[in-house]
Amino acid sequence: MEPKMIIDQLELYGKCIRLLVEGVSPEQAHLKPDPESWSMLEVINHLYEEEREDFRAHLNFILNNPTGNWPSIDPQGWVTTRGYNQREVLQSLKNFLAERKASIEWLKTLDSSDWNESITAPWGGLITAGDMLSSWAAHDLLHMRQLVELHRAYVLQLAAPYNVEYAGTW
Repeated sequence: MEPKMIIDQLELYGKCIRLLVEGVSPEQAHLKPDPESWSMLEVINHLYEEEREDFRAHLNFILNNPTGNWPSIDPQGWVTTRGYNQREVLQSLKNFLAERKASIEWLKTLDSSDWNESITAPWGGLITAGDMLSSWAAHDLLHMRQLVELHRAYVLQLAAPYNVEYAGTW
């Protein structure tokens, strides 16, 4: 693993997420294609909270405090308990981007870190600092895909009663 390359990807993914979210209307930001889906507001606020309370905190924990207690999180629960869909999209995006900037600045200070440093996670398996950094980038990709799917759902809603079959198979 090349940590610098993963960090560069995280910086790039932050820009991609910004482009996928900025400029959407409040209607589009709140759209949930079905009751189980997240809206764009829920996705961007999830990314914001994960940036602060999950990936950066857990990576720091692995590198600097492997004997303490794993910082507890509840990403699924926070969507409703923290009212993600009641927030404003532009401020939510700004919050995420500020945290991503702080994360990138912090990550760039970890030049001499031992990416093989590991802990036993609460679920029982070993997780290394390298696993956490790599998972952070993969997590961004999962949610970028989710944001693209939400854009598509919005286009389908706008296009009705017309279809988009000519575009190709989704």
